[in-house]
Amino acid sequence: MAQALAGRLRLPFHELDALRFTGPDWAADPDFAERVATIAATPGWIFDSLGYPEVRDVLWTRADTVVWLDYPRTVIMPRVLRRSVRRTLLRERIFGGNVETLSGWFSGDHPAWWAWSQHAARRSEIERRTRDPRFAPLQVLRFHSPRSADRWLRTI
Repeated sequence: MAQALAGRLRLPFHELDALRFTGPDWAADPDFAERVATIAATPGWIFDSLGYPEVRDVLWTRADTVVWLDYPRTVIMPRVLRRSVRRTLLRERIFGGNVETLSGWFSGDHPAWWAWSQHAARRSEIERRTRDPRFAPLQVLRFHSPRSADRWLRTI
């Protein structure tokens, strides 16, 4: 969604995981927060995530719109599982040249486990932020299904 929206609006697209994980063994960029703040200080951009805790407030303060894909687990989990199975089997290189491994599936950090365990917490966090007076100027577009999000995207 974020990438498609960026293309339609002709704005730069930034993938937070790609900015954060820049080295082997999932090494995090020590300048991650500074890099995100620099991008967020520019006139127009689209990021693909709620954001990591250390950059969340910067993004939410400088954004004008949040597109919230508030999908149920029954939508999210098959997508995460398909993507992770493909990445594991094909040894696709992602974020800093890293790959998802079979042993990684047994880690709580694996995208499948993380998506399952963090679904409710992330949803609560976004809900809380949408009611926070600090972010009152934000326009929040909340979609509960891929169909409604796709319908909206086609109007852009």
